Formats: sequence, structure tokens, C-alpha cells
Amino acid sequence: MASSRFSPTSALHAELAAVVGEDQVLSKEIDLIPYAFDGTAALRQDPGCVVFPANVEEVSAIVRIAARERIPLVCRGSGTGLSGGSVPSPGSLVLGLQRLNRILETDPLNLTMHVETGVITAAIDEEASRHGLFYPPDPGSIRISTIGGNVAENSGGLRGLKYGVTRDYVMGLEVVLADGERVFLGNKCVKDAAGYSLKDLFVGSEGTLGIITSILLRLLPRPRARRTLVATFPEIEGGALTVSGIIAAHIIPCTLEFLDRTTMDCVEAFAGVGFPRDAGSLLLMETDGEPEVVERQAAAMAAIARQQGALEVRQAETEEEALRLAQARRCAFAALARVRPTTILEDVTVPRSRLAEMVRFIADTAARHRLRIATFGHMGDGNLHPTILTDETDADEMERVEQALSDIVDKTIALGGTITGEHGVGLAKKPYLPRQLGDSGMRLLRQVRLALDPHGILNPGKIF
Repeated sequence: MASSRFSPTSALHAELAAVVGEDQVLSKEIDLIPYAFDGTAALRQDPGCVVFPANVEEVSAIVRIAARERIPLVCRGSGTGLSGGSVPSPGSLVLGLQRLNRILETDPLNLTMHVETGVITAAIDEEASRHGLFYPPDPGSIRISTIGGNVAENSGGLRGLKYGVTRDYVMGLEVVLADGERVFLGNKCVKDAAGYSLKDLFVGSEGTLGIITSILLRLLPRPRARRTLVATFPEIEGGALTVSGIIAAHIIPCTLEFLDRTTMDCVEAFAGVGFPRDAGSLLLMETDGEPEVVERQAAAMAAIARQQGALEVRQAETEEEALRLAQARRCAFAALARVRPTTILEDVTVPRSRLAEMVRFIADTAARHRLRIATFGHMGDGNLHPTILTDETDADEMERVEQALSDIVDKTIALGGTITGEHGVGLAKKPYLPRQLGDSGMRLLRQVRLALDPHGILNPGKIF
């Protein structure tokens, strides 16, 4: 229910409207409904108000108001997050940052781009391509997610194996701190050893340390050639063993994506790209770079897949076919979401040498708890997405879901992995974080949080 402190006739509503304009403040209950949730299943909390600033000055002014009134403040981009990171605290002030959507500068001489936080991720790579450059991070939500959300969650993506994650491309950040002060951290220099790397503290901080308003990004020269292959296997472990074989052969492709039988079947029904429905697993492999290197690596990966018992290995004949295959992989979550009323997309990462063991454990866990779990993910960097197809209205089944998730987390940590590779902690993973970090690690996190946000107004309830 909407909070009376933000009602259209309140002094606080009027003060916020004076900063951004009356039409950029939402406080009626019906208008707040779309901002009560993000892409995470079964999580919903009603905000008190939503405000849409147009620039960093307005963001700073709003933060000063929130700090004075001790109002919980939650940032939101496109709302595509999968850990509940942008789910509002009850009665909080949501800061919608979509209007900060300008590309401020593209600098080919320094291989950088300066963008505001609300720029859609795909638009960054499209702008870079006009200069023969490349922005590698590519989360599954690339066409709708904002770069600010990517930075706040340290998003990964399909190309993480070769190119890394969002953090690896952040050279600088403009941040509004919890008292409204503005600071720019970082620069265009490739080398910078001046003090602590403060910018890195904010990457992956999920809006709990400050509000990111613009980002200075590193770009790369665009690859000259690319090859895409698909291999199918009779068993679920085949893809995992092929990944291990490729890495052992010192080949670092840009993409190694895994789909199990359930995911393949759902994607084929959804996208119709020719995936088989009778195979145990599928591996989407892509290599890029200099043409002669690409051809050599593609041939070597195909040979390794056959050595691991692949039923079929085929290469995309055209750029259009390669794009269709990549898009089919990107739609895995949407395809699975059609199966049951509730789709819980998990995110765990293990060392690549333990992938086959982890994939089998997830399948055994599904059988043990009588659940349907589809598994896909960025297998080249060890990042798996066990996806539980369930119904949140079935209390008994949801209890089994929680048990299965706990088992998967414990196994992940036992294998030397992490409870989240790219989605963040948010609300969904915070019960599990102490298992990974321990008391000392959690204490250190809290000390950092307290130093930068002593009153705890920034995205409260997340991570801790």
C-alpha cells in the first residue's frame, strides 16, 4: 500500500516534484505496481514512491532529501535483475534512472566510452561498432538491461570465458554518495596505482554503497572473424567434459554455452532453431579473433567434442545462422518460463574441472526432491543456471525447492565455488552468503557498508 508520507498532497511529494517535475513523481498505489518487483520469481514489496531524475544534479538533490528524512532509497534501471536487487524495501523511495540515458563520449583514441547509467547495454556495443570497436560483456538481458544495473550487479554473460565480466571494463564511475555528495572515481589511464581502487568497491555493490550515475567503459578492437558450432551429446556430462578438454588444450573460445535436455526441448519449442529433442546435452561453442586462428580453434573444438562422444557437431554456415543460435540460447529463460507458473533461475559457479560433477549433482538433487530442474549456463567459465520449474502457490513443493537450493549451495561451496557468478546477492541469495564468506568476511562487508552509508538508507535489506 502506498505510504501516506508520499501522498500527492504531502509536503515531501511537493519537494520531490520541485526537483524533477510533477509528472516524474509517482505516489498513487496503482502507479506503483510495476515497481514492486524485478525479474526474480516470488519476490514483491511495495514502494512508497517512484521518482525519475533526468541528470546527476537531480539525483544528488533527491539523495539529500532522503538522507535528511532517513528514507530508504532503492535504485532501478530496467528491472531485469534476478536476485531481487532492485525489489524495493516496503515504503521506500525508488529512484528510476532510465532517463539518464545519454552516451556522453566515444573516444577511439583511448578506446573508451563514457555513458550515463540508464543506457541500454546493447546500445553501447552498437555505438562501439560504428568505430570498429567492441564492448564484450553481454548478459542475457543485453537488449533491455541498463549499464548501471550491469555495473551494480557485476553482470557476466555469454562471452565471459574469454573477455571477462563487467568489472573488467569499468575504468571510472561517477557516484552519488549516501549524503548526496558527487564523486568521480577512476580515469582513462591504463595504469593507475594512486591509492585504493575505490571504483572497484562500487562495482557489484548492488546500490548499497552509492548511486552510480555514469560509467567510463573500456572498449576493445572488434574481432575480425567468428565461428559458431553446436555439438550434441547422449548424456548430460558430455558437454562438461568437452569444456574441460577445450580448456586443457589451451583454447580460450569466447563462448561455451551448455543446455541440458529439458532446456533444449523448451528452447526448440519456443524458437525452432533445429535443436534435437532426444539428446542429453548441447554445447554452443564460439571462437573469434584473427581468421586463421579462428579456423584452427573451430576445427580443434569440433575434434574434442567428437572425442567426448558427440552425436553431432555442426558449424553455422552464415552470420545469420550464428546469430539465430546465440539468440536461441539467450531465450532459454523465457522458454523455460512457459512450462510452470513459477520459474526460479539460480546462479552458481564452480571451478571448471568440477563442472561434470556439479551438473550430475544438480540432476540427482532434482530427483531426490521430486522437482523439475533444467540446467543451462556459461559452462566455459564454470557458471551454471539450475532453473527450477515450480509453482509458488504449492507450499509443499516450495519447501522442497528451498531444500534443493540449500543442497546446491552447499555442494557449490564444497567444490570451491561461489553462490553467485553474475546475478548478485540481493534478497534471494543473502541467506547463503555467510556460508561462503564466514563471520570474518561478513564483518568486513558490514564495516565497509557502515563507512559509506552510516544510516543504512541505500538499498536496505540487500546482501545482509
